[in-house]
Amino acid sequence: MRFDVITLFPAVFPGPLAAGVVGRALEQGLIEIEAHDLRQWGLGAHRQVDDIPYGGGPGMVLRPEPLFEAIRKVREVAGLPRPRGILLSAHGRRLTAELVEELAREPRLLLVCGRYEGVDERVSTGFQLDEVSVGDFVVSGGELPAMMLIEAVARRLPGTLGDPESAVDESFSAGLPEYPHYTRPAVFEGMAVPEVLRSGDHAKIASWRAEAAMERARRLRPDLLTGAGRERAAEPAARDEERGSGAAVAGVPLGGKQ
Repeated sequence: MRFDVITLFPAVFPGPLAAGVVGRALEQGLIEIEAHDLRQWGLGAHRQVDDIPYGGGPGMVLRPEPLFEAIRKVREVAGLPRPRGILLSAHGRRLTAELVEELAREPRLLLVCGRYEGVDERVSTGFQLDEVSVGDFVVSGGELPAMMLIEAVARRLPGTLGDPESAVDESFSAGLPEYPHYTRPAVFEGMAVPEVLRSGDHAKIASWRAEAAMERARRLRPDLLTGAGRERAAEPAARDEERGSGAAVAGVPLGGKQ
């Protein structure tokens, strides 16, 4: 899978994506990340890419001309499929596990990183870009959100994770936060690993994990407790019970993320 990123700061890529599982995927050629400097399409001798907003107000807005040229040039690379275009935007739809799964089925993504006060609306309209947000907050630009999207999508691609089951049981794969994890020692500073996790009883472990995930959702993410979310909460437990062996070894739960 290939990620093309249009940004004012191409030097920040791949950045932290060069480490861990995504870094290994890059080394193995499972994914490609190509960052394109928006200023090469800037206007005039100073390569201008922004201007004051119509109607007044603070900040600057990215002009449409450089972005139109950049998107047209980048999306039409010979020998590559036309990418699905995404604008990282604070007012876009939320990046969820379902959307990540959908994006992971694409052969190529073109990510446009906004800056300053925003991006001229005609860019999104003209190219029918999907506007995606990583959360209900504002950061200075789309580079860090783009990295988050790339990592989330890359983890869903075959071969990226050492253990394919890691992706199956990740947080929000069933619409809820993941259950708590523990490892050795069994007791640390007076805090003990729940006895059920050391019991070797896979059915009880699966049941405990499902309830622990639900309790965590009630405490931290009550917004997730819709009818569908409650129904899907039982799915990870059922998978754990079906897998049986491998849920725990020597009384210690496995399945930590890589």
